[in-house]
Amino acid sequence: MLIEQTLEKLRALKLYGMLAAIEQQAERPEFHELSFDERLGFLVDREVLDRGNRRVTDLLRKARLRQPACIEDIDYQQPRGLEKSRMAALISCDFIRHHQNLLITGPTGCGKSWLACAIGQQACRQGLMVKYIRVAKLLEALRISHADGTYIKLLAQLAKNELLILDDFGLDSLSRQNQLDLLEVIEDRHQIKSTLITSQLSIKHWHDYIGEPTIADAIIDRLINRGHQIQLKGESMRKEKS
Repeated sequence: MLIEQTLEKLRALKLYGMLAAIEQQAERPEFHELSFDERLGFLVDREVLDRGNRRVTDLLRKARLRQPACIEDIDYQQPRGLEKSRMAALISCDFIRHHQNLLITGPTGCGKSWLACAIGQQACRQGLMVKYIRVAKLLEALRISHADGTYIKLLAQLAKNELLILDDFGLDSLSRQNQLDLLEVIEDRHQIKSTLITSQLSIKHWHDYIGEPTIADAIIDRLINRGHQIQLKGESMRKEKS
């Protein structure tokens, strides 16, 4: 009866890891030979592990990554310009902790978005808050927020993410308001949080794409000043898979 009361209290406190560990100890006789300290340590370790797993699951749900990519599946055999030594530094996610940016460019189908999602997943696994969004959807969301009065709130939501993944930069032309909104997003993150951008456009063409020289200078300077660059190459991987 006493153990049932204890289990109910653990459920009420949402200590699900300890709850599962107690049930496991009850089913396995070898645990009965352990000391009180050892069994208590096992319960605490299980709770820590359970909370960590729930944290990662929650971070991945909120990140809304476009593809279920992971760093273990990165293909270094394809001649795409990926260097293992360089990628090892990036997938450590230290660039995020140091508030640096990552710019991935290359032709369509070469795996830019997939690689960005793999890095995003790795960041979530390390307990970092990530948000993935296509640039076209971001600009549309910002346009709507101007109309309904939630612009400042949306900027604040974007700014709190330790890694913001902006996918498919450079596909659609930018209006004057788009240029200003994009600058606001990048400015809010400059030297405070990390931004990962993927684009079919080479970085040398970004200035012309943005259009307004002053705004273009401000955006590109903030991205490149503390940024790593990966330029992918080669044939479309989608064609090879088909």
